[in-house]
Amino acid sequence: MKTAISVPNDVFKLSEKLAKKLNISRSAVFAMGVKKLGEEFDDEGITENLNKYYSKNKAELDPVMVKMALLSLPKEEW
Repeated sequence: MKTAISVPNDVFKLSEKLAKKLNISRSAVFAMGVKKLGEEFDDEGITENLNKYYSKNKAELDPVMVKMALLSLPKEEW
């Protein structure tokens, strides 16, 4: 789909630089950017990836880190 957008000069210059470096069109640079941003804000995708990881890996705290955390707490009387 063809569209027109307005961007700040520095963003345009960066898109030119990236297009030349990657040997792709400016349109492709903007498409890649929007796709990447969409992936970063895809909460469902993040949850799905975490679920996949933890279905194969045990979720546990490192005992050394737990001890260090406990030692860092101030002593309080109850």
